[in-house]
Amino acid sequence: QVQLVESGGGLVQAGGSLRLSCAASGRTFSRYAMGWFRQAPGKEREFVAAISWTGGNTYYADSVKGRFTISRDNAKNTVYLQMNSLKPEDTAVYYCAARQTLRPPTSAREYDYWGQGTQVTVSS
Repeated sequence: QVQLVESGGGLVQAGGSLRLSCAASGRTFSRYAMGWFRQAPGKEREFVAAISWTGGNTYYADSVKGRFTISRDNAKNTVYLQMNSLKPEDTAVYYCAARQTLRPPTSAREYDYWGQGTQVTVSS
């Protein structure tokens, strides 16, 4: 069982930055692939980024590539999402997710554990 708690969301102007954190409980965090997803009002949840349990492999949606960076600190049981050059279309609730697998999925339905989400609002 893994419990996930996101933090770091907020209101930022276009072009600004935010860093999201996802703190995980459980002793085997280092064996979980982690993902970040987001959901805007009236839209389906979409993939943002994912990282393997070693941190050696990362994956990004085309819409955030070059602007967002996913990373993890297994000693702190935490995964991060550094978001730079934010755009109004990045506004959404951001969720972190976990799955005990080698290669992190990019489909939300493949993840087993989810956090409660944190709101990110980017003003123009």
